[in-house]
Amino acid sequence: MEATAAPFSSIVSSRQNFSSSSSIRASSPASLFLSQKSIGNVNRKFKSPRSLSVRASSTSDSVVTLLDYGAGNVRSIRNALRHLGFSIKDVQTPGDILNADRLIFPGVGAFAPAMDVLNRTGMAEALCKYIENDRPFLGICLGLQLLFDSSEENGPVKGLGVIPGIVGRFDASAGIRVPHIGWNALQVGKDSEILDDVGNRHVYFVHSYRAIPSDENKDWISSTCNYGESFISSIRRGNVHAVQFHPEKSGEVGLSVLRRFLHPKLPATQKPMEGKASKLAKRVIACLDVRTNDKGDLVVTKGDQYDVREQSNENEVRNLGKPVDLAGQYYKDGADEISFLNITGFRDFPLGDLPMIQVLRQTSKNVFVPLTVGGGIRDFTDASGRYYSSLEVAAEYFRSGADKISIGSDAVSAAEEFIKSGVKTGKSSLEQISRVYGNQAVVVSIDPRRVYVNHPDDVPYKVIRVTNPGPNGEEYAWYQCTVSGGREGRPIGAFELAKAVEELGAGEILLNCIDCDGQGKGFDIDLVKLISDSVGIPVIASSGAGTPDHFSEVFEKTNASAALAAGIFHRKEVPIQSVKEHLQEERIEVRI
Repeated sequence: MEATAAPFSSIVSSRQNFSSSSSIRASSPASLFLSQKSIGNVNRKFKSPRSLSVRASSTSDSVVTLLDYGAGNVRSIRNALRHLGFSIKDVQTPGDILNADRLIFPGVGAFAPAMDVLNRTGMAEALCKYIENDRPFLGICLGLQLLFDSSEENGPVKGLGVIPGIVGRFDASAGIRVPHIGWNALQVGKDSEILDDVGNRHVYFVHSYRAIPSDENKDWISSTCNYGESFISSIRRGNVHAVQFHPEKSGEVGLSVLRRFLHPKLPATQKPMEGKASKLAKRVIACLDVRTNDKGDLVVTKGDQYDVREQSNENEVRNLGKPVDLAGQYYKDGADEISFLNITGFRDFPLGDLPMIQVLRQTSKNVFVPLTVGGGIRDFTDASGRYYSSLEVAAEYFRSGADKISIGSDAVSAAEEFIKSGVKTGKSSLEQISRVYGNQAVVVSIDPRRVYVNHPDDVPYKVIRVTNPGPNGEEYAWYQCTVSGGREGRPIGAFELAKAVEELGAGEILLNCIDCDGQGKGFDIDLVKLISDSVGIPVIASSGAGTPDHFSEVFEKTNASAALAAGIFHRKEVPIQSVKEHLQEERIEVRI
């Protein structure tokens, strides 16, 4: 069914309130986003903006106008602005753009649906008029890309045409992983203004498409970034700024960028805090397994080969702290990302999982690094027979503060069907969310268990020679994928699953290992190497970290882009900063 865009004032209203206490405006994907059929209709230019007039604004100096067209996580930029002492006025009409004292456009999602909304609501004309008049403007991520002539994403699709040039997909043939996810360095030019306090420090990127430098747009460029090739990481002309990275997700460095935009007359600091950023950093991620304990309290727990109960007479759920408090502490300690895994359930009604949604909302108020959430994100029908698509479920989590969605068991089902039929139906949660929000917003969590065999031909799955022989001297093994928290084995290997979900639209793989979970003896290097060598998307190594050496080992011996730990951080056995100091000593680039 072809979707049509709703009036802008109602774009982010939902068809049904999920909870009477919910204060968030849940997106309605049916009215927000285009079907593949309608995406092709976006190749039109908006009418000339000359008929629009700019009136003097009476907005307070402490107010920021925000153009939120209803897609993805915009809560984080809202929280960052409030953290800096500003209140927010939402754009409801094109006139709100024209009357803004300062305008921020935090573009999230895919190029074509965003342009469709801007064109249908008259916002495209207003944006161009506002920028033509050199009014204070900050575009973020897609908010930068939309300023260019066109994009290859679902295209070609015409953009706003403010800046000459095209937006193209990263070239994976250059040996890089696409999407570009993580903390990278900037090459800052002269007179960048809002980047004055960045220094040689990393900022956070998450995108598959980039604006390409050219002679025609060189006067706009204020910084570039290198990822396989040089691409435009920020532009500036007069009062008009835009950045490809996410300042609201770049920690204190990112907040300094927002502060510079909001206070353009702020005196220059004597010297920005120096760093050593030179390239894409390896990420250190803190994972919080969240569930209710037997008293009904939401706690962070940790499994031992996925068993989260203490081995005691009471057999109570292992309680390692409160999720919001721990996430806040890990942010202060230097974690590059925070990952929440909801292992409580709410499988029959994911949108009824208000405690987890509140965790995201509260965490994003003070944690300015990426947040990922997983658990129960899929299509479902509630007890009354009301059907909810995975898009509606994902939209609620995105709007509550999640930057990425992690899909587990549902991705296994989709991969099995795809391998069996060879056909992409477009109906799986993975495909739906990836198509609308971009594959950089979708993580697939793989939970395999090692199965030893005597010979590579013993099973129809990818078999490798293992470093450590099995209990009966077996030299080979395959990795059987599991679902339902590791309780059910499936007839598919980790290798086959990884290849399939990449094809279906996953942007990142979280690679666990049941055998190593909670053991503290190191990551399964054989497994991580197998998968990270087999796919072209980033791979996060998980399960088994016990010492800082385990992090350097996985980065030195595999192509993992990030490494994740839980228990050693929760129990304060190994501080995050100790891991990063060790990695620096081993000459592995990390964000400091």
